[in-house]
Amino acid sequence: MKKNKKKPRNKFEQAKDAFRRSHGILRTGEALEAGIHPRTLYTMRDEGIVEQMNRGLFRLVDASPLGNPDLVNIALKIPNAVICLVSALAFHNMTTQVPHDVYIAIQKGSMEPRLQYPPVQVYEFGGEAFTSGIETHKLDNVTVRIYCPEKTLADCFKYRNKLGLDMAIEALKLYVENRKVKVDEIMRFARICRVTRIMRPYLEAIL
Repeated sequence: MKKNKKKPRNKFEQAKDAFRRSHGILRTGEALEAGIHPRTLYTMRDEGIVEQMNRGLFRLVDASPLGNPDLVNIALKIPNAVICLVSALAFHNMTTQVPHDVYIAIQKGSMEPRLQYPPVQVYEFGGEAFTSGIETHKLDNVTVRIYCPEKTLADCFKYRNKLGLDMAIEALKLYVENRKVKVDEIMRFARICRVTRIMRPYLEAIL
């Protein structure tokens, strides 16, 4: 009696498996390394099996919805960037505003990224102002770099002329109301960002 041979899986099913192993998202280079032919990848896009999130970045359509698509997109396309200012405030629940762009910090002197989506506001930070206060958060199985609340406060006071002093003060009030206040950390980052004299009176008034 002949055994039934398993029908070989087609190239699209194999490609979908490769996407699932990467939590539904692949860069073009990663897809090629996984054995997905470029023609297969673009056919999958044209047939709606995957969606192109950005240039060179694809997501399986039937994957679980992303909770933080913009931040994940940034982390995948610009891995050295750090979420900062208004976007960091929104992540830490320290603002009532909803940012329409993603605010990111890059190392001073780096090439400014060009993205089709999402829209970004790019700030160049140098030295400790860039490297200090970075937290890593796992969002939709992707590691995203975000400045901690205390560093974000200092950054907002530093860029108060662009963002508005009201936003920085509101962030400080919400921080004090909803978190354990780390005065030493706030002042450490204030020194790094050179806003100690500006921040101190507001912090003393609120505390």
